[in-house]
Amino acid sequence: MDNSLLKQVLREYDEKRTRAVLEAENRKKELLKVNPKLLEIENELSKNSLQTAKSILLADSKEKASLIANLKKKNNSLIKEKNEFIKNLSKENNYLNPHFDCKLCKDTGYVQKDSSLVMCSCLKQRIFDIAYNKSNMGNLERENFSNFDLRIFSDKPDQEKYKSEISPRENIQIIREKAKNFIENFDNPEEKNLIFTGNTGARKNIFNKLYCK
Repeated sequence: MDNSLLKQVLREYDEKRTRAVLEAENRKKELLKVNPKLLEIENELSKNSLQTAKSILLADSKEKASLIANLKKKNNSLIKEKNEFIKNLSKENNYLNPHFDCKLCKDTGYVQKDSSLVMCSCLKQRIFDIAYNKSNMGNLERENFSNFDLRIFSDKPDQEKYKSEISPRENIQIIREKAKNFIENFDNPEEKNLIFTGNTGARKNIFNKLYCK
């Protein structure tokens, strides 16, 4: 994979994740400003978490488990109350949460699998879409074998210039037929792959326009 492409996409992800978080914070500020009861619940949630964290630092293992269980119980009750309050305002329960494009990775591009992070399906799709658009494959009505113009290649052999006894036009005709044969037999496991090599400026990119309809 092109590392520069991955970095580009991850920057996009970071920007949209940051945007989603900021928008959620703004929604929360506006809602708390006009609803004192909701602000009270939010403050209580923060207070419970802070107090429990301080107590856990001084508690033994048994006490820690009990403190965490009590915190969950208190917070679940407050969260339920908060959601009911928001619902009565004709808002969705997740109104105060960031609205990420991808619920799986929360716009990070990666998800936890077993004990490691793996690329999320949305990130794979985004990279594929960019590569696909760059390939010209989205314009097959224009970029295909039927529209391939042999006339742009010289019909005059030049051994010294092209290092070949045949003309560039004859050469590209051979290459075109091999490419067409490759596509027509693409699902054949016996079919060999194609590879284009050559120095910079040798017009290898011309084959980006060799597609079948």
